[in-house]
Amino acid sequence: MQRREFLATPLALMAQNQDPNRIILDVFRVNFLYTVSDKKGRFVINLNKDDFEVMEEKKQQNILEFIAESNLPLRLGILIDSSNSVRDRFKFQQEAAVEFINSVIRPREDRAIIVSFDNQVELRADLTGDIDKLSNTIRDMRPGGGTALFDAIYYACKDKLMQDQPLFKFRRAMVILSDGDDTQSVMTREQAIEMALKADVVIYTISTNITRIESEGDRILKHMSERTGGMTFFPFKAADLTQSFENIANELRSQYNILYRPEPIKTDGQWHPVQIRVKGRKDLIVRARPGYFAPKP
Repeated sequence: MQRREFLATPLALMAQNQDPNRIILDVFRVNFLYTVSDKKGRFVINLNKDDFEVMEEKKQQNILEFIAESNLPLRLGILIDSSNSVRDRFKFQQEAAVEFINSVIRPREDRAIIVSFDNQVELRADLTGDIDKLSNTIRDMRPGGGTALFDAIYYACKDKLMQDQPLFKFRRAMVILSDGDDTQSVMTREQAIEMALKADVVIYTISTNITRIESEGDRILKHMSERTGGMTFFPFKAADLTQSFENIANELRSQYNILYRPEPIKTDGQWHPVQIRVKGRKDLIVRARPGYFAPKP
């Protein structure tokens, strides 16, 4: 009996079969990047492997590898709503996004794409570490049209952020500036989220709503961030937006990475919920994607 090797989002060990009579067992391991903070939002970065427990569908899993990550190369998607609905704040959004690029991107290790979305999705800058190119691309954008938010997420994850492999060697994240009101997409919200999860992309959303009244668009942004292990920010003035970007930058450099082999293994292509907890510390909050899609045989 010869069996195939599977890649679960996120990691698999490669095996070679030069002997046709040799048996190869399934190698299926799951990788999670996550952050830990206290109730005041301060990152906790001094924990070790024995401080954590991983539960998959209520069964505790054995952590095989644990790393406190701070320098993983970044693969970032900056998605900017360029529809008419954000026209009033567009200039300020541009400058805040440029400041974020300048403070986060390390040209030798990191890569980012710039995607705008209105009636259509447009790749403005392909994966690059060229800070000047990324900054100039953002400044050259102009608003107008409807909003194809979900299509933009789907495209950026599937066609761009998944390019560099293997997935576990990079920190993949998406920063979205939008009001969350999608009016043009072919893809649904859940299809966009599913693609982000398969690409191991954490979504951070920054709402352009300044009414201080939660809108349907705000709820959509929160849902997408929560499902992928990210956060949503609601800046009401210039300084708040700059702080939102700074918080995202800090989080991208303050994370843990664990790897485990699911028991029992299920190669059913289905969603499997996972919970990561700090043992005996109800005062600490772990933020991670809430599960993974198993591979299909």
